[in-house]
Parts: sequence; C-alpha cells; structure tokens
Amino acid sequence: MDQRPAPVSVVVVEDHALVADGLLALLAEEASVRVVASASTAAEALALVEEARPQVVLMDVRLPDADGIDVAVRIKTNWPDVEIVVLTGLMDDTTLSRAVEAGCSGFLTKNQRIEDVVDAIVLAARGETTIAAGDLARVLSRMTRHPRPRVGVRPRLSDREAEVLGLLAAGMSTEGMAERLSLSPHTVRNHVRNILTKLGAHSKLEALSVAVRSGLVSMDGM
Repeated sequence: MDQRPAPVSVVVVEDHALVADGLLALLAEEASVRVVASASTAAEALALVEEARPQVVLMDVRLPDADGIDVAVRIKTNWPDVEIVVLTGLMDDTTLSRAVEAGCSGFLTKNQRIEDVVDAIVLAARGETTIAAGDLARVLSRMTRHPRPRVGVRPRLSDREAEVLGLLAAGMSTEGMAERLSLSPHTVRNHVRNILTKLGAHSKLEALSVAVRSGLVSMDGM
C-alpha cells in the first residue's frame, strides 16, 4: 500500500503569463503538490479560493487589479485555514513586513528553484514557515521600532509558551524547537497552537507580528 502523503492542493496566482506557464508546467511534474486552479487577477483568485478551498495559495505580489498582500489579508480573513506563500520579484523589507502582518507563511523570489517553491508549499501546508532567519530578525526588529498599537489586554503566556515564542522569533522550525527543548514535535505543535489561540493569530508569522506589537518578544541580541 502506498503510504505517501496526499499532494498539497495549491492555487497559483501569477500575473505574468510566461512565469505562470513555467510554474504550472514545473509544478505539474511534482508528486507532492497538486495545482487545483490558477489565476492572474485578485478577483479570479478570491473566487477560485472560495470554490476550491486549497491548502496553499502561491500569491504574486503585483496583480493588475489589486495588491497581492491585500488579497492575502482577505483570504486569511475569510478562509483562515488557507496558507499563503508570497511570490515576489524583490524581497524588500516593506513587502516582508506587510506579508508577516497579513499572516503569510512563506516568501519566495521569482528566481528561486522549483525545488524551493515546492518545499515552501509543503512546509506551509504543515504549518511551518519559509523565511530566512536573517530576514525574519530584520523585519521583526523593524516592527519593534515602529510598533502598531493593539487594543485589549496583553496576552498571558506560560513560561514554556514564552520560550517557544522566543524560538519562533529566532526562525527555528518545529523539529529544531523540539530538539532544543527536549520535547516531542507533537508537544511543540500543541504549544504553538496555544500561542496562536492566545494571540488571535492564524499563522506563526502572524503570531510573531502580534507578539512584537504587544511587547512579548524582545529582539535584543537577535
């Protein structure tokens, strides 16, 4: 019996026709992902996500009828279980910061290998993130310098949850945290779920965004 996991369902949103055609052709050869639909506009993307309910959306930042990050916000608001991997020509700090605050799970430039794209999609479906540790630290530091006020009581985390949150801010994976804390990956995932619930976040990166603005994460020494 074939024990391989089912392929991750993906909606590809890409404005540039040649890039879209290349992505679709390459992804069609990958057994771990399954493209269920493709779109070139924000309107098409929202309609297709509502219809197909994919696990992951591969989202172009520049769309002819809207900004891709704004579309990501709408998707996460309406379908919070759908993960979003951002695809952009230039990984600038402003785009990264906005995408983190939108709850996106991964970040790719358009010149990355198809293997990197597939890995980011699969990791996003598992609740993991794809962002270089240096990029994450830089973006979170920027949020610390320019915090946005949040309304409500500051969330209270347990000591272990605070420790896990700190490791998330350092860019550590579930497996890495499990090894560092001498816990099982399942236990780490439970802590992460509790953190997301307490912070009202839908992804690890969105949780970090909330934590930075709430003063729960210190970027000193990162």
